[in-house]
Amino acid sequence: MPKTKKKKKAGTPKAKDFASMTVKQVMEKRVQSARLRTKGDVIASLMIEGFGAVPVIDGKRKLAGIVSEHDLLAAIDDGHSLGAVTAGDIMTGNPYSVRPETILGTLVHVLRASDLVRVPVVDASDRLVGIIARRDVLRTYLAAGSPGKRK
Repeated sequence: MPKTKKKKKAGTPKAKDFASMTVKQVMEKRVQSARLRTKGDVIASLMIEGFGAVPVIDGKRKLAGIVSEHDLLAAIDDGHSLGAVTAGDIMTGNPYSVRPETILGTLVHVLRASDLVRVPVVDASDRLVGIIARRDVLRTYLAAGSPGKRK
């Protein structure tokens, strides 16, 4: 009887491939985003339902900024009603972003060197196409078989 090869599960990367995988392979494509005029209380609701930071886009889906939980808390601490402030009022403008073709190994270095928890993913025209978080990277690393250095 001839031997049959076992089929590999699709979507599970090989251990040696983790560092060379791209952001596109791991990013969340369904991104909750806000417009510049979206009110702070609406953004807070989006965060409770989903992510801890919401990218802010313009009418052409170009990344304009990002609103974090920290930004909302700062607005409250400064005495503002979240129903009275907009994303444009409280966002961090020109946020750090990555391209889909960014290598995960590079992203790990960036996340380690910064206080960023999640990073918007933009295409060559700076249009929002996804978001990637530290936990997405860690989940992928574990699924890849935990390659890397041991100390």
